[in-house]
This record gives sequence, structure tokens and C-alpha cells, in this order.
Amino acid sequence: MTEQAGLGGYGQASLPLVEVRQQHREPAADTTPPPSTPASAEPGGQFPELSRSIKDAGLLRRRPGAYLAAFVLNAVLLGATAAAFLMIGPSWWQLLTAVVFAVVSTQLAFIGHDAGHRQIFRTARANDIVGYLHGGLVGMSFGAWVGKHNQHHANPNHADDDPDIDIPVLAFSADQAATKRGPLRWMVAHQAIMFFPLLLLQGWSLHVTAAQATWRGEVTAPRLEAGLLAAHIVGYLTAVFWVLTPLQAIAFIAVHQGLWGLYMGLAFAPNHKGMPIIPARVRLDHLHKQVLTARNVHGGRVTDYLLGGLNYQIEHHLFPKMARPNLRRAQPVVKAFCAPRPSLHPDQRGRLLRPGPRSPPRRRRAPAHLRPSSPPAGDTPHDEPLTSIPSPVQREAP
Repeated sequence: MTEQAGLGGYGQASLPLVEVRQQHREPAADTTPPPSTPASAEPGGQFPELSRSIKDAGLLRRRPGAYLAAFVLNAVLLGATAAAFLMIGPSWWQLLTAVVFAVVSTQLAFIGHDAGHRQIFRTARANDIVGYLHGGLVGMSFGAWVGKHNQHHANPNHADDDPDIDIPVLAFSADQAATKRGPLRWMVAHQAIMFFPLLLLQGWSLHVTAAQATWRGEVTAPRLEAGLLAAHIVGYLTAVFWVLTPLQAIAFIAVHQGLWGLYMGLAFAPNHKGMPIIPARVRLDHLHKQVLTARNVHGGRVTDYLLGGLNYQIEHHLFPKMARPNLRRAQPVVKAFCAPRPSLHPDQRGRLLRPGPRSPPRRRRAPAHLRPSSPPAGDTPHDEPLTSIPSPVQREAP
């Protein structure tokens, strides 16, 4: 069950799951914002006050004991699953082992995420060691992921600057949908259905991205990354094809990698998908852009574990270096801070996130056998504007 603050996690608005439809209506009027769009009517200096409250509560302190327990638990799970894999041997029951491996791989990736944000240790070097190690264990490029993820954190859901909403097979705004052509246009029109099958490919996408970034030298430690990726590929394929028959090995890899991508997508997608998109040329201060574009997910300790603390997305985006175990305690502090501030409420979306000019509708001629010889005046056939975009994840009303 999701909760929303402002437009993010503690307010009243909801964005329903809808479909892309072509409707017979005139294009929307040009609502170009002024050259300099104010961040909000309230001063941007509100965040230091919240930051002081969080710091005074001791929520920015590291939690070495909690992370040590997470390291031990992940090591036990990985070791036990690997032992079961070797003991079971060539059997189709290994597909169940592949499911467990998918869960363990995601938990390892969560640790890499925390290391990338410098949540675990005080020094960058110690966090990097953990990050590179865990990246190698799951076959990801830690360096490439950190660069992309930092850009997302700096510009969440921003039409121009957030790489996480620049996905060829999906659209997150009417402007993005209007640029799609051919098969991509069809996929966008059905993305509410296609989204979850596409997540089955997310694990492969992470592997390919890692290899490309390393090969092109787009990471700070290309030799280290190349060595870790090579060790992962050789070790993984050797173990799978040594223990299983070729057909079983292929099935095992498909299940493991597919479910790993699905699990990762289900953990990350609810955080921002379906939340407001900040239009081009609109700039908000840190507090507003993080609260208005993020979503929290209700749950207890089990949810915290399964989602790696990402269910506290608002708090995580406001304080990305906050240790994962502290996010639960920070949530009521942030909620209480946002409640009395009008600019963080849902009814401020229109004022703070004013849309830029809409793309003009693309005209399309009807097939010859359906085309009237002389259309009535003012009723010339044309391609209607895309008026709504399907949210891959539906947001529940509180």
C-alpha cells in the first residue's frame, strides 16, 4: 500500500492507472512558463530546518552494527544457496534454486546501492570496496551505476535531466509519447501491460550496460571493473554448466536473471513511476523536488527488508547518505515537517510544476477508402493529441 507526501508521500492526490488514448479535442493552449520559474512561493531555506531536526535526532549517524548483520545474513544466504545448488546437482528442481538466487542477488545489489550513497562507512574508499565487490558478485558496473544514479538523485523525474525516465520503450509524459514511432509507439500505448514483462529483461540490461561502460572507459576504474565482470561471467557460467545439463543450465540462467531483473524493477519502480514529471525549464529547490516526485510504500519490517529500505523513498532522496536502518525513524519526522507547509501539499502541483508548451498534434491522413471526398469545414481528419500516459505503477489513494 502506498502513501504520498505532498505530491510525494503524505498528501491527498492520486494518479490513476490510465491508457494512452486518442481523443477528439483541440490541442491544449500554450502554457509556457515564464523564463524563470520560481521554486516555490515559500523560501527555499526550509530544508536546513528539517536537516537540523534530523541531525538532532541522531539519524545521520552510521549504523555499522546493522550493516555487519546484513553482511553476515547475505553471506549465509549466498553460501547456503550455493551449497544447495551443488548438492542437488543436475535436476529441474534447480529452477527453485534459481528463484532463491534471484532474491539473494537483489539483496546484494541493495548493499551496493547503500555503498554507492556512502551510507555504510565514513570513508569513500571503504564504501567503494564494498560497492565494487557487490557489483562484481551480481555482474554490475558499480562505477557506471553510481554516476547514473547520482544524476537521478540530483534531478528526480525531471523531463530533461533524469536518466531514469529516458527509456526508449517507455514514455512518462505526453511529449515523450509524441516522439515515439513504429513499434515503440505501440509499446508506449500498451506500456501498462508491457512494463512487467520488460522487467524480466532488466537484469540483462544491467549486464550489457556494465560491459559497455567498462569497454568504453566510462568508469573511473576500468581495469578493476573489467576484471570483476570477467570473473563473474566465467565463474557463473562455469558453475552452471558444470553442475547442470546444457538445457537445465539455460533454463536456470533464464529464471535467475529474469526474476532478478523483475525483483529489482519492483523494488525501484514504485519510487517515482507515476509521480509528477517536472517539465523542462522548471527548477525546484532540493526539498520540493525530492518530496513532490517521490513515493513511500507502507509496510513493516518485512517490507523494509524486501525493498531494501527503498520504501522510504522520500526520506532517502532528502538524505541520501542516511543509513538504511535510520530511514524508518526519519519518516515521521519528515511527515510532521511537511504537514503544515502548503507548498508541499497536493493542491500546489499546478503552481509548482507548471507544464511547458505542448507539442502540436501530428496530422495523419486516413486510408483512401475511408477518406471523404470533401470533409466538412473545420472537421479535417487529423491525429489527435495524446492526452494521458499510462503509469506503469498505479498509486493507491490514501
